[in-house]
Amino acid sequence: MSTSLADLVAPQLPYLRRFARALMGSQDRGDAYVVAMLEALVADQKLFDRAIAPRTAAYKAFIKVWNTVPMNGSAEPAGDIADRRIETLNPGPRQAFLLAAVEEFGTRDIALILDKSEDDVIDLIGDASKEIAEQLASRILIIEDEPLIALDIEGLVTDIGHEVVGVAATHKEAMELAREKRPELILADIQLADGSSGIDAVNEILMELNVPVIFITAYPERLLTGDKPEPAFLVTKPFKHEMVKAVISQALFFDVKAGVKQHGAAA
Repeated sequence: MSTSLADLVAPQLPYLRRFARALMGSQDRGDAYVVAMLEALVADQKLFDRAIAPRTAAYKAFIKVWNTVPMNGSAEPAGDIADRRIETLNPGPRQAFLLAAVEEFGTRDIALILDKSEDDVIDLIGDASKEIAEQLASRILIIEDEPLIALDIEGLVTDIGHEVVGVAATHKEAMELAREKRPELILADIQLADGSSGIDAVNEILMELNVPVIFITAYPERLLTGDKPEPAFLVTKPFKHEMVKAVISQALFFDVKAGVKQHGAAA
């Protein structure tokens, strides 16, 4: 007896939703495209390629649906900052880069998902890297209680041209640095040295600053349940440098203000 399509697709949804949100820069718009994909699968199950791995097939189906909507579709006004920035980029390179750096697909799988040759995928990722390198440098606050991880993040952040304005290991340190340094982006762990939640610290910071936030966690599934609104950007521990670089670039590209408290998320 063959496995049902629902059983093949369901395990992929939390991570597919993460990809969709990163691609769109918005939880709501990203989730809308995942729903559109599910509706398309109900209408035509052949959209899901059973000849390849289920995860690869799910992303392939999603990209087919996403590519059918002009301008990566949005009901929001064309003057929205994310929409204006989307207009300046070829979606192909952005898709390929996210699939490689955030979703950790290999070149062969990305070629299957995008229906391209492997050489084409390499070219697309190269194009994306050039575009991302043109991002304006930003001032970044790191909230991380593990010294080695904090040092690692600080190194990769400065390597791609950004300035680290401080590293906080506790809620109190995070608040003090945020008020003093006024960062333009925050990288935050969800468990801090003083036993408090990094999400709580970020919520308090966002009462005073309106900046993008990228959360770091060893348990992304805890924040990708679909039961409540979630942060737009997550990095999973242990992480790859390319993943962090990709997520930083996407957060800055879309200028996403990840106000967790405003969206109702909790630790």
